[in-house]
Amino acid sequence: FITDEYKTAVQAVLDMALHGEETANFEFPLITKAGVRLDVLLNATTRRDEQGNVIGVVGIGQDITGRLAQEREYTRLIDTANAPIFGVDTNGRVNVWNQCAM
Repeated sequence: FITDEYKTAVQAVLDMALHGEETANFEFPLITKAGVRLDVLLNATTRRDEQGNVIGVVGIGQDITGRLAQEREYTRLIDTANAPIFGVDTNGRVNVWNQCAM
């Protein structure tokens, strides 16, 4: 089930695809029949016939619950480390750091 707070946004993504505007990487929570919350990554693509007329939408949802949990754990580990940790972008600029690096 789509939570009430995301129903309008998910419908908008599907409506946009029905009007030829594709959406990539839209994240929203989904509740299973068993009551388990899943985080879903949705891509909505317009489906067209041979003449290019819109005839529907292809929606692909990917369960990203595990990936998001790993990202949160990674962030927690970095933030609670007893040593300075920082990231550098391709231009040599520090773009992320933990509390010990400040």
